[in-house]
Amino acid sequence: MSYPSVAVEPSPGADLSLAGGRAHGYPRPQLRRAGWESLNGTWSFALDPEARFRGPADVGWEGFIEVPFAPETARSSVCARGLFRAVWYRRTVAVPELRDGERLMLHFGAVDYDATVWIAGSRAAHHAGGYTPFSVDITDLVGSARTVEIVVRAEDDPLDLAKPRGKQDWQPEPHSIWYPRTTGIWQTVWMERVPASSIAALRWQSSLDRWELDFYARIDGERRDGLRLRLRLTANGALLAEDSYAVVLGEVHRRIALSDPGIDDSRNQLLWSPESPTLIDAEIELVTRDGETIDRVRSYTALRSIAVQGDRVLLNGRPIVLRMVLDQGYWPETGMTAPDDDALRRDIELTRAMGFNGARKHQKIEDPRYLYWADRLGLLVWEEMPSAYRFTPLSIERLTREWTEAISRDFSHPCVIAWVPFNESWGVPNLPDSARERHAVKALYHLTKTLDPTRPVIGNDGWEAVATDIIGIHDYDPDPARIAQRYDGGESRPRLFRRERPGGRVLVLDGQSRKLEHPIVLSEMGGIALRRPGTWGYTSADSPAALERAYERLLAVVRATPLLAGFCYTQLTDTYQEANGLLYADRTPKFPIDAIAAATRGRAAGRVHPDPMELVERAGPRQEGILANGVIAGQE
Repeated sequence: MSYPSVAVEPSPGADLSLAGGRAHGYPRPQLRRAGWESLNGTWSFALDPEARFRGPADVGWEGFIEVPFAPETARSSVCARGLFRAVWYRRTVAVPELRDGERLMLHFGAVDYDATVWIAGSRAAHHAGGYTPFSVDITDLVGSARTVEIVVRAEDDPLDLAKPRGKQDWQPEPHSIWYPRTTGIWQTVWMERVPASSIAALRWQSSLDRWELDFYARIDGERRDGLRLRLRLTANGALLAEDSYAVVLGEVHRRIALSDPGIDDSRNQLLWSPESPTLIDAEIELVTRDGETIDRVRSYTALRSIAVQGDRVLLNGRPIVLRMVLDQGYWPETGMTAPDDDALRRDIELTRAMGFNGARKHQKIEDPRYLYWADRLGLLVWEEMPSAYRFTPLSIERLTREWTEAISRDFSHPCVIAWVPFNESWGVPNLPDSARERHAVKALYHLTKTLDPTRPVIGNDGWEAVATDIIGIHDYDPDPARIAQRYDGGESRPRLFRRERPGGRVLVLDGQSRKLEHPIVLSEMGGIALRRPGTWGYTSADSPAALERAYERLLAVVRATPLLAGFCYTQLTDTYQEANGLLYADRTPKFPIDAIAAATRGRAAGRVHPDPMELVERAGPRQEGILANGVIAGQE
């Protein structure tokens, strides 16, 4: 079966690593530099079930692994099962020739959970956090050697529920909505040469009110007088700006005013949106007082705004209805790691082809390459922190540190339109009764707003909101009539907050219902599984035709409900035992893509807000494929 595709021109610097016969794109897409080398491929490997080995000399190397695939996956060649606390990796690599003053950087996209790195036998780096990157300057440890041994130890206690772990199960076998664990390296490992003074970090922010870009760059390494940054911005083949700025105390921070065309038709050609994902390409050079270029990188940004106004979400100042799908980000043979770069792009193409304009990346800080393709192809993304499951001082410390790193990594991606630090009170299980836990949610909400005041923050998605810009509600009620009644507008908002318990939980706490008029998004709903032995879903259908009818009927009601500013259907793909995807795990659709898209978007324009109950009545009685005791019956 062929799926709709979106034509995309290759972007400058979109290099691919072919290690292990699989293509993985440039790991840091918003700061691309020539002279990088992927270290993906075959590494020596050892399991350390009780975490007894203290250093590389203790390890008995017993086999091999294909990086960046976790040892639990088939593609790793290890296929480890059961519970084990630590793993070890070793590889000897050629050292590239360094010019005078150049530094050699070793980068890790993500290692779960607690990583220690040895270079040539010396301990070189430590990082805690399974979803965020870290780097180490290995120049001095390499010295004049032509090769160097890299050893990595990753400790990831499978029973530790006080660390951010997302959907990773703590039981020997996956159960309910939890999936196999991911231990150790699961994103690209790579090296790059950088000059003695180098561009180390970039940050972009746009302002439509002022029609300008906010640009920040940090310069690391050797401090030199007279350094400047040259910046050239282009979009759609046209030059937007070109200038140079003095580096002061290792930084450049400038507002770049663009030429404002003034009228919407011309402005819209430059704005980023799912319908028109226009990117602004940036070429950045670090130059000396004498005009010599000593570092050169490529980046990109976009002009777009996201805001909340009353009960609506605004994109670029205009109301937008969020049509999102829950995306767990797992693949059958490779777990949380995409098989290759094309798999990430394909998921976004399929999401768009099914009529969605956004994805809620659930319980996972996704590979930056996913955000790169979402930026280029046009998909809105809610980014969500993977949960811990216990509330302790250590769990909050860990979560805060890693969440801060995630926001820093992904701040400049135009596709990211919302931050979600907590989900369904996971990690804060006693919110209604615990002031400490409510303070934790409020603190993470306000920390997120401090780090990024430009995006909405959903403090605790699903229920028990104590601090939020959008009220996210998880409601898996299978009956469209009840959904229509619950969210029918008018007086339903006070009733909803006072009396309704869609997930068995109160929706708002601390008097929020009296003062919140924020947008309401049905941020989890549906969850209809195609019934098969050994699978699980919130409700189930016994045939693809029954699934199609139920999806059309439910989406017709949800789309027509004026109280809602958007929805998020559960889910994109089947994930292990959880079979409520619109696609099977191999990304094959369960019923035709065009039928999914028609139901998601609506088949035809009608009244702006048709009566949801009228739609329910039009769809006919609850039989022949409509819910009965949680099972959707019907024939092909």
